[in-house]
This record gives sequence, C-alpha cells and structure tokens, in this order.
Amino acid sequence: MTSLKSWTGLDPADRTRMRPPASAPFRHRPYDGTTQPFTVGLRPVAEASWLEPDALLCAHLEEKERLFAANLPAVFRAEDDTAAAQGEVFELVVENLRRFHEATHSFNSGNVHLTSTARRIALGEAPDLLTASKLVQEDLVIMRPGPEGYRMVAASLCFPSSWRLSEKFGLSMTGIHEGVPGFNQSRMGQVVARLFENLKPGQLLCRFNWSIYPDGELHHPQPERIAFEVSANSFARLFLRVERQTLRRLPRSGDILFTIKIHHDPLAVLSRQEDRTLIASSLRKQLLALDNDQLTYKGLVAARDEIAMQLEQV
Repeated sequence: MTSLKSWTGLDPADRTRMRPPASAPFRHRPYDGTTQPFTVGLRPVAEASWLEPDALLCAHLEEKERLFAANLPAVFRAEDDTAAAQGEVFELVVENLRRFHEATHSFNSGNVHLTSTARRIALGEAPDLLTASKLVQEDLVIMRPGPEGYRMVAASLCFPSSWRLSEKFGLSMTGIHEGVPGFNQSRMGQVVARLFENLKPGQLLCRFNWSIYPDGELHHPQPERIAFEVSANSFARLFLRVERQTLRRLPRSGDILFTIKIHHDPLAVLSRQEDRTLIASSLRKQLLALDNDQLTYKGLVAARDEIAMQLEQV
C-alpha cells in the first residue's frame, strides 16, 4: 500500500493511475435512499461531527499546500471587507479542533502540531481563512447576503468537483448553480434561499452529493463535467466521489460558512465490503433513476449502463 506521504509526492498524472491510500471507504452513502440526487436533503449535525479529520488528513493538507504554492488565486480568493468574517471562521475551526480532535491536532505556542507527523502550522498568519483551511481537509466558503441573495465573498477551494473558483467567485447562489439540473428551474433554489435566510447562529446542517469519477484526484476544476466511458475491465478503476457539505451562520457578521469535504471510495474495494450487496444495489438504483439532464451534468451518459451492469454483478 502506498503511504500517505509517498502518494501526495507523486506527479498528478501518476496519482491518477494509482489508487490513493484507503480511509474508511463507503463511510457516507447518500445514495442509500435516505436522500435523492438533486434535492436539498439537509439534516442537523452535532458540533462534534462538524469537521472530519481522518487517515488522509496529512495527504489532503499536503495537496492543499501544493495548490496554494502553485497558483494561489486559483484556489483562494477573498473580498477586502471579509477579514472579520474570516476571523470568525478561524475561531470556529480552532475551537472545534481543540474540543473534539485532540487525537489529530495539538495546539501549543501559536502553532498546531499534526500528531501523526512532525508537521506544524503557524496560527498567526493572515489571511485567517487561508490559515483555517490549512488545518482541515474541508474547503471553506463564506457566503454573504446581497441584493440578489447570498453570494460568494471569500473561499479556500482546493478540491472543487468540476468547477473553477475564478468563474464562480462573487456570484449569487443562482449564478453558482447555473447549469445544475432543477436548481434554478424548480423550487430547489427557492428552498435553499429560505434556508439561508432562516439559518440561526448555533444551527449546523449537513448534506451530501455524489458522483462517479474516472480517477481519485482531489483537484478537479474543469467546469465541463468529466464524461467518460467504462468497460468491465475499467470499472474497478472508478471512484465514487462523495461531497459532505455543511452550513452554519457566523455569529457576529451574520455571513454563512459553507464547508465541503471530499471522500473518495474506490470501486476496486467494493467487492470486499461486508455489505457490498446493499451498497451496490442502492447505488445502482439511484444511478438508473437519473434523467438525461442529470446524467449529462454528472458526466455519466456514456458510462451509466455499464456501471449499472457491473454493480448488479457485485
């Protein structure tokens, strides 16, 4: 098995051809029938479960540092008047890590020590949102109310699922979700707008998205959906990409913090799961229920039938 350090040290092209190290595969299963694709599907989550450091913490943070160093404006942007809101995010992240994640994060002398390595992260550096992002696997996005609804005013976005920060930054929820089937054409956008308006400080909500990608790369900024074909021989090289998203209102500014955590479940290990039949059948059922617009958005038009056939055989 490739170690975390050696895997993140590979060139992106090499990582694409290799399986990243496993970390509790199939931990989240939004395709199990509890929610439906392209719906809001928000549910409460406890403060202790807000952030999810796992065995891939160092690998994900090393990838973030690589992206920050390579092209910071591509993965981090903030409007000038967001410093106070960024400070709130930093405080919330640090407080949560101190209270609930001492097994992975140790605080001393203005630094955070990742306990599984010798890695240290300085806490006094600005901007605060960037520092907070260097502590957690989650991407961090600040949304602020405006004339056209909530809009993106600051973001550390290293692991997008087929969209670019440069093209979405500053847009309202309507603009950000342009092209998402059903969001602006149905009640979904209205429901989300009401949720944002009514979210209270102290409330913490969670939702999930899922799709299937041909590789396990974290950084997928291309705005066009990844479209691919699949055969019986290539099925095991696919990855189920699950986004865990949370929402909470910042207590002083009133802005909303949106977090995104990526989980990669390699289909190569699906056959080794004890409940593989349940996982495969649930995923297959949701996959077959997607309409053509939804399949196009997820890049699965050419691959859907073969994936469904392979899942049936698991």
